[in-house]
Amino acid sequence: MTFPRIATTLLAAAFAVSPAAAQTKPESRDMTLLGYNDLQARSAYMPVIQKQGNRWILYVGHHGGTRTIAKAVNPMTGEAEFNGTSIIDVTDPRRPRYLKHVPGEQGNYEQGGAQMLRVCDGKGLKGDPNAVYMLRSFGNSAHEIWNTADPANPKLVTRLDGLKGTHKSFWECDTGIAYLVSGRGDWRVRRMTEVYDLSDPAKPVKIREFGLVGQQPGATGPTPVDLHGMISLGPKANRIYFGYGTNQGGVMQIVDREKLLNGPKEPTPENLAYPEVGRYVLSSLTGAHTTMPVMEMPIAEYQKDKLGKVRNFVVVTNESILNECLEARQKVWFVDVTIEKTPTAVSTRTTPEKPGNFCERGGRFGTHSSNESMTPIYHKRIMFFAHFNAGVRAVDIRDPFHPKEIAHFIPALTKASDSRCIKLEDGKERCKTAIQTNNVEVDDRGYIYIVDRANNGVHILELKGAARKIANFQAISSAGEASTKVAAGRK
Repeated sequence: MTFPRIATTLLAAAFAVSPAAAQTKPESRDMTLLGYNDLQARSAYMPVIQKQGNRWILYVGHHGGTRTIAKAVNPMTGEAEFNGTSIIDVTDPRRPRYLKHVPGEQGNYEQGGAQMLRVCDGKGLKGDPNAVYMLRSFGNSAHEIWNTADPANPKLVTRLDGLKGTHKSFWECDTGIAYLVSGRGDWRVRRMTEVYDLSDPAKPVKIREFGLVGQQPGATGPTPVDLHGMISLGPKANRIYFGYGTNQGGVMQIVDREKLLNGPKEPTPENLAYPEVGRYVLSSLTGAHTTMPVMEMPIAEYQKDKLGKVRNFVVVTNESILNECLEARQKVWFVDVTIEKTPTAVSTRTTPEKPGNFCERGGRFGTHSSNESMTPIYHKRIMFFAHFNAGVRAVDIRDPFHPKEIAHFIPALTKASDSRCIKLEDGKERCKTAIQTNNVEVDDRGYIYIVDRANNGVHILELKGAARKIANFQAISSAGEASTKVAAGRK
């Protein structure tokens, strides 16, 4: 993906900087703030929440630094460190406690940091059963696995070097199979898939390379858009949903997992096509950032129909790239994949530009990502979407043909808020400080976590009012979390 120019505080001072006045205080509907951490004012990409014993630990992957500030100071050590991974104890969501910053690769935004991460408990793998394993990207040059059983003192376990591009990989914690977004060898794209067996994280075993036909080494003709990421439903469902493109030329690809893992592996056109079950090609104006499967959805309107009472969907979220609406609107697509060979979009959803005047607030406006947790509290009921300067949006998806926003939260600007710029016709720049809610995730207690790419930290939220009544807090069994029951009882 291509990132727009980012202005730091020093750069912005040289130009006219306009505050986003409407975001100097939070804006919300049926969603309230519980806790906050500034993440050392580092630009944040991906949050993952892991239960470790009696503790809940939040892992946040960071972009690299800005054009003029390569390293931010870690106040815990007093040292300037390249952006990497933040580890925060969120057992008490009202008092998040910063535990550790693990530095990433040198570089700005896409070239540095450690944007992507996944976390698996060692008990489900073949390695150390007492370990907790964090898989993360290291800039664009490597993937790393760390043991974070002691989250304040992580230990490096494995490193896969020699890459030229990384992004949003996926790791099956029950099988250990990982689908790594990589740039490798002479593939024609910056990002393709490397499939690894990471069931013993200390001994990675490569299975194969994979991508769209036309991306492979030696291919000719037009090159399909880069891979962004994927979500696997594991061996039982036997499906993986890949997303290609970000804000243009998007492709959602449905892949047979068994054929991918055990089929012919040489990257010929025939072998790359073999695992594909179906694909949905989006408009050339929109991409496929997150491809979230929501299977076996009962459709109330169709319950008297002979066929189609229950449908399968992939919720495809586009990513906005350009500041101040200088591109086509990126939004959410609900794609019916019940008949996998012919996926069909049945609805789309976007946050209206007015009355919020989001195109004027500065930074990006439009979608970026959805939550990926399938906690039964929200799964098949509510999804959460990061909308950059429009904050996070909670959407009732019980009728995917008519998704409906039910809650939202836009944080206030902070002292660390970074600026976002556009170039004017006269060649000058206009810069505005802005909220840039980048990613969102939820945990099995029902808490909502949003992180910000313009240095505005992590906000921990919960639903209130009518929106909360749609969630199913009773879905977590008595063998689950006592804290969930406490949360369910709050009004």
